Amino acid sequence: MNLKTLSLALFAAFTALPAAAQAPSCTHTVGMVVSLTGAAGRFGQAASKSVELAFNELNKAAGAGGIAGCRLAFDLRDAQSQGTVAVDQARQLVDLKKTPAIIGGIISSVSIPVVTSVTAPAGVVQISPASTSPTLTKLGNEGKTGGWFFRTITSDALQGTAAAKYAMDQGMTQLAIINVNNDFGVNMLAEFRRAYEALGGKILSTTAYNPQQPSYAAEVTNALKGDPPALYFIGYPGDGTTIVRTWIQQGGPQRFLLNDGMNAADFIKGVGPQFLNNAFGTSSGTTKTASTEFFAQAYPAMSGGFDAGAPAADRAFDAGAILGLAIAHAGKFEAAAIRDSIRKVTEPGGEVVYAGPQGFARALQLIKEKKPVRYVGVIGPVQFDKNGDIVGPFRTWRITNGEVTTVGQMSMEDVMAVQARLPK
Repeated sequence: MNLKTLSLALFAAFTALPAAAQAPSCTHTVGMVVSLTGAAGRFGQAASKSVELAFNELNKAAGAGGIAGCRLAFDLRDAQSQGTVAVDQARQLVDLKKTPAIIGGIISSVSIPVVTSVTAPAGVVQISPASTSPTLTKLGNEGKTGGWFFRTITSDALQGTAAAKYAMDQGMTQLAIINVNNDFGVNMLAEFRRAYEALGGKILSTTAYNPQQPSYAAEVTNALKGDPPALYFIGYPGDGTTIVRTWIQQGGPQRFLLNDGMNAADFIKGVGPQFLNNAFGTSSGTTKTASTEFFAQAYPAMSGGFDAGAPAADRAFDAGAILGLAIAHAGKFEAAAIRDSIRKVTEPGGEVVYAGPQGFARALQLIKEKKPVRYVGVIGPVQFDKNGDIVGPFRTWRITNGEVTTVGQMSMEDVMAVQARLPK
């Protein structure tokens, strides 16, 4: 199957929403630009199914009245894990399809060029479920996102600190680092280094890699100089499988620190679970809610093989739910109104509603009655700051016998306490 055929097949699969009885005849179609292929392909595929579920549930809850009078759908585009491809796809959605909102991208090296080249200049809402680079915050502070960008995941400025503390807690006082050579990898390395060295850790070497190479033997050989006792890998499951396998084949110690997104079943299977029993990692955490319970039951049944813990899945559902509720709150399919309503449906003070048939029906009823509503999602309550960022806890995990096991949770207060001790 060639890429064009694959993209068409994925489009058909991911945008086919079942028609409800007496469904509205019109459709509000948002854009979705995520990586379905390339290094972050599995993230995008999982995220696409999450948004499909969110829109299905909202459409069913809305019934004949629709969401702002119409049925919700999305036009899915493959970013191929490449910024230039993503920009081209986003531009088609904005310039030709006139979409007022886009969900995506998955990786920061896709989200950044899309927001700076397409969505912010055009005045189009962009909401990412998985882009973590601090550069996005910096762009917001500089006025370059124009208030059009939001994300349902915490910044690496915080995750780097959480990862450093977790490493030290596990006795990883020395390690080598291999990081993907893009905005995400470079920023995560910088934030981790700042916290890790301040806490007393020693980085023996850092090696950057470029994605989608046939071999990473040279990078691994370089990282193994000095006999590091552990490896911190910062990257994606696709390349990560090859790199970690090569590390093991070259005699590297089977002790790993991993970033969010590496707690993927494909990565564990590809490397071999027997080699990963001393693999530890951090991810943006969740506060369990009724939405979490709904998602855990509903998502695996319709996802085509992804479980509720798949990287980006929970945050993509919330991105879709928040966007759909914002469209309903706006009462029209226009970018500025949707942007303003994103904060209105998540701010404290409104009646709390959750995902699922009853929760979405209640939310839409409150919106119809012009009463305040606060969606509390799969990842818990979120509130967007002026740059579209959220804050939240971090989950600490390890891999045991091929399964990702949650070890604990690091609160936002814990992370900020460490940051307060760091050099300015």
